Amino acid sequence: MELFDDPTPAASPGNQPEFTVSEISGAVKRVIEGEFANVRVRGEIGRVSRPSSGHIYFDLKDDRAVIAAVSWKGQAARLSVRPEEGMEVVATGRLTTFPGQSKYQLIVEDIAPAGQGALMLMLEKRRAALAAEGLFDAARKKPLPFLPEVIGVITSPSGAVIRDILHRLRDRFPRRVLIWPVAVQGEKCAPEVAAAIRGFNALPEGGRIPRPDLLIVARGGGSLEDLWGFNEEIVVRAAAASHIPLISAVGHETDTTLIDHAADRRAPTPTAAAEMAVPVRLDLLAWTGEQGARLARAATQRLETRRQRLTDLSRALGRPEALLDPARQRFDLWSDRLGPALSAATTRKRAAFNAVGARVQPGLLGNFIARERRHLGTWADRLAPALQRLTRDAERDNLRRKTDLARLGERLLQAERARLDRAAEALFSLDRTRQTLGYTETLARGYAVIRAEGAVVTTKAAAESAATLEIEFADGRLAATPGGMARPRKAKAEPDQGQLF
Repeated sequence: MELFDDPTPAASPGNQPEFTVSEISGAVKRVIEGEFANVRVRGEIGRVSRPSSGHIYFDLKDDRAVIAAVSWKGQAARLSVRPEEGMEVVATGRLTTFPGQSKYQLIVEDIAPAGQGALMLMLEKRRAALAAEGLFDAARKKPLPFLPEVIGVITSPSGAVIRDILHRLRDRFPRRVLIWPVAVQGEKCAPEVAAAIRGFNALPEGGRIPRPDLLIVARGGGSLEDLWGFNEEIVVRAAAASHIPLISAVGHETDTTLIDHAADRRAPTPTAAAEMAVPVRLDLLAWTGEQGARLARAATQRLETRRQRLTDLSRALGRPEALLDPARQRFDLWSDRLGPALSAATTRKRAAFNAVGARVQPGLLGNFIARERRHLGTWADRLAPALQRLTRDAERDNLRRKTDLARLGERLLQAERARLDRAAEALFSLDRTRQTLGYTETLARGYAVIRAEGAVVTTKAAAESAATLEIEFADGRLAATPGGMARPRKAKAEPDQGQLF
């Protein structure tokens, strides 16, 4: 390269060599790339451009100079921090030239924020922008299901986080768990977590893979840079758009990421997220038993109160005998008085007849007697039907009253039987619910209850310290000793919870 190796000027213009524009540009390019093959430049990002080709063009500037920078498509996909205008960063790359425009530029391979303050400033700016869109509003947050059937966990499958979640769920209330493995830091973290949230929401109801009722996004603690993937806008928008209730359990209690604001509930730790997801089974069984006992006592007391009330009301009703006896007595009285009254009337009529007969002529008397006899016969003929009608009407009234009383008594008996039948049916339904929720039904599904000296054993330490153990299965009980039990093997993998892939 004579152009740069010989700094002394030529003796005359005629002896100075000539170079083409391309030769000069190539020589400058080789010098710059040789001297600045790997540099780190600190500055503020300005004028960011993202064309459809996938490359990223931006400027690095300070108060006195500007350097053009470019990150090619393959390099841009691996950047841990996306360049945004106004960020103060440290860019790592190499200097080169662009002969087409006679300028030099920095080919950026990596970008890092220039200190913790820059990251916090960018985080606060992003939080304010997303909050202005309403993604963090409390009104859009969904309530968590009380007892989800399927729980989707988005985390690294090889970390301690998933083991803590599964262990806590198993202790409180075992549920079916679907794990979507993702990277929890680095450049793949944000797109994989967002894709997992959208993937769980895209599962159809009643499909081959069950759709979760609750999602948990979990990760252990770390620095701000390690947790940065959960501050990316793509993750926050995916969490806010989730139709499935979502718990964010990223980092420890002091760590806060943007997904915590978009999630329906934030848990300080992954273990706390598992505690939020399900209730304690034993507490729920105890509460159910207490409510069942209260319901049984209330039903018994209600039946007893109704029975006493019915008894009191029945005392106020008149007896059928009390209603019929006066009428029957009056009928008997008039029946007894009818015969003597007829005899007395006949005697009086006969005496009057004799008195009149003594005063009349025999012929006239005969005619009068015949006429009166006919008249008397007529009344006698009318008297028997009238007496029969009177008797028949009295009997009809008595029969109607008996019928009304019998019908009323039957209605009372039917009402009492119907109320008792409804109470018995409700009591049977409650007893069937109690049997369904009882622990014996749980034993029939493959669980077992371990007791020591009559008390339920819930921990390994209590089982080892007991002299004898009693294991209750669905079909009976089995006695055992801790020394005779097989040692638990180290599980190479968690219980089969199903795999999404």
